[in-house]
Amino acid sequence: MKKVAFYTLGCKLNFSETSTIGRLFTDAGYAVVEFTEGADVYVINTCSVTEHADKKCRKVVKEALKYSPNAYVTIVGCYAQLKPVEIAEIEGVDMVLGAAEKFRIVEYISDLTKQPKAVIHQQNIEKVNHNFIAAYSIGDRTRTFLKVQDGCDYPCTYCTIPLARGGSRSDTIENVVNRATQIAESGVKEIVLTGVNLGDFGIRNGEREDKFFDLVKALDEVEGIERIRISSIEPNLLSNEIIEFVATSKRFVPHFHIPLQSGSNKILGLMRRRYQRELYTERVATIKALIPNCCIGVDVIVGFPGETHEDFLDTYQFLNELDISYLHVFTYSEREQTAAAEMKGVVAGSARADRSKMLHILSDKKRRAFYQSQIGTVGEVLFEDDQKNGFMHGFTKNYVKVKAKYDPVMVNEIKTVKLVELTADGEVEVAETQEVLAH
Repeated sequence: MKKVAFYTLGCKLNFSETSTIGRLFTDAGYAVVEFTEGADVYVINTCSVTEHADKKCRKVVKEALKYSPNAYVTIVGCYAQLKPVEIAEIEGVDMVLGAAEKFRIVEYISDLTKQPKAVIHQQNIEKVNHNFIAAYSIGDRTRTFLKVQDGCDYPCTYCTIPLARGGSRSDTIENVVNRATQIAESGVKEIVLTGVNLGDFGIRNGEREDKFFDLVKALDEVEGIERIRISSIEPNLLSNEIIEFVATSKRFVPHFHIPLQSGSNKILGLMRRRYQRELYTERVATIKALIPNCCIGVDVIVGFPGETHEDFLDTYQFLNELDISYLHVFTYSEREQTAAAEMKGVVAGSARADRSKMLHILSDKKRRAFYQSQIGTVGEVLFEDDQKNGFMHGFTKNYVKVKAKYDPVMVNEIKTVKLVELTADGEVEVAETQEVLAH
């Protein structure tokens, strides 16, 4: 039996797609193995959002060939769609597949003979614009990442995602509900909804047929799933009706991840974002009024062209005063074919690094304050299949990471616990574990 191994860079959406590609190989008679096990085929799923895509890709290829020198190496993902020729020149790469081709990988890869030059199968992103391909992860984690939307119609000046994934398109509500039901039957307790622009769900063949809120209401009725988490949603698409629904929902958890990108209206304008910071303030206030214990995560970019020291301090102060729980901080890096790459006012690398460090410290402070506010409360924790120094970890509904003494019986179980102490390393210890909740 031939063996295949995977490596995924980037977002939850990529993880859902890697898992789906893995099932294609399993159906074709391959055994999916760990990266270090010396596979016959390595599939590397790349990202174009994080920095140094080329460097990371090269490193993973090199590592793969260290474990299996004659392995057939295929590169897929956003970076593969954007820079196929560049990737094909990386030593050890045998095949590069674009956005439309990656889900036909088994057809392309039937012959594992290494050629003198890497083969490229990639077409213009316009040709995949109306073609939604479903994906979900299963068996890799306690939670399942379920892809319901792909692509983006927003022209943010720093972003290559529309070039790598095409225009916004979605699955049908019926298909998503059916898939969620199947996932529930497999024993998974939590689904994380993923997409490139999740709140824009509902576009098919270039026409809007549904709204994200319609999907939320339909999924709330799916029996067998304990929790549904919204991975990330734009502030202008997170409507009050969605917030109000989550506040009383049976399954949707009190956790929102809402990209901000900048707390300066000037920079938001240069980024071509579809809101100003006043709207963001309103969203946070509404969430906290209706769901006081809600966890709120924020994406923010530092060092965007034109961001002066004063603009950054404006963002810092804005975030410091907001009732949020943690930050995902991205240091701006230039991307070819984006408007921002041509903008004036380039921020020095050292300033970008300093600003990133300040926001990482602020994020730690925010997270500790949020965790501290939950000490003494009773929560339901879904425990994961991990073990570190005799402890296992899990998350409450509102995304507090807790640790407890490892017990294999608790893996993928929801336990009612009391959050008793925030440790020096920022983890929450729990006590008084009761019986598994009867559902």
